[in-house]
Amino acid sequence: MEKNSSAYLLLVLANAIWGGNFVIGRLGAEYFPPITFSLLRWGVAFLLLTPFLAKPLLRDFKVLWKHRYILLLLSVTGVAGYNTIIYFSLHFTTSINASLVNSVTPLFIGVFSFFMLKERLSGWQAAGMILSVIGIVFILSKGSWEALLAFRFNPGDLFVLVAVVAWSIYSIVIKKYAKVLPAFTTLYVTSFVGILILMPLSFLELSLGEAEVIFNRESLLILSYVGCFASIVAFLSWNTGVAKTGAAKSGIFINLLPVFAALFATLFAGEEFLWYQMVGGVIVLIGVVLSSHKKETTEKNGRIPLSVAK
Repeated sequence: MEKNSSAYLLLVLANAIWGGNFVIGRLGAEYFPPITFSLLRWGVAFLLLTPFLAKPLLRDFKVLWKHRYILLLLSVTGVAGYNTIIYFSLHFTTSINASLVNSVTPLFIGVFSFFMLKERLSGWQAAGMILSVIGIVFILSKGSWEALLAFRFNPGDLFVLVAVVAWSIYSIVIKKYAKVLPAFTTLYVTSFVGILILMPLSFLELSLGEAEVIFNRESLLILSYVGCFASIVAFLSWNTGVAKTGAAKSGIFINLLPVFAALFATLFAGEEFLWYQMVGGVIVLIGVVLSSHKKETTEKNGRIPLSVAK
């Protein structure tokens, strides 16, 4: 334990930052429309990465160009898709709800792995998926049988589920190409491609709607957080921690994300942690833990699982 204590701290730090991203995303809704917010976030991240990754990009260019369509898919689902939909959802739902619904991601990845990669689902995984679905439905219905029967759900929570699907597709593609694509230049390139995708959409968002961008001290601090910490520091912390502890041990740490989100939202955003969120969240987390109950396998290639920061 002592040997890997620094790695465990890095894994905790990554999830604390990502948990804070939900709260910051909710606060950022007051200053930025969702598409423009995502564009500015990745613009900041790209500028910060450029001094360090411009030369490595030249080294890795051949392999990246060979897999350009895969990088495009990763950019659409991981950069332009997931983050933008999450920021959009936070205009309608609380950061606590969004993070709790988002915690079902590992189960969606399991389902997609079954259908797309033909990976076998264990009994534990199936049980965990069923339990987590019950927890998500409990959160979406706010613990109300009447709301469930009438199918009255918060649209923001449903958008989070759409974002989870996008992230799951991203994760499956990453899993398939992790032995081929270099982690850091992949992040750099997908950030740039994501920016190119988001630019015209942001222009339409600002020109056709009533949305406006507000730049002041608070909004610049928000951009600094999502562009630097959520996009880069958490990414580096997570991948370093995974490299030292292994994917099997590190995976359980992702369950800390909604815990930190709920804590930060209560302390800094004035949100209430309601009874149905607590009950549903516990059910979801138990389901995720159950689905992770399988034999650990040793990764022979020593590759770090790629990730676009949440």
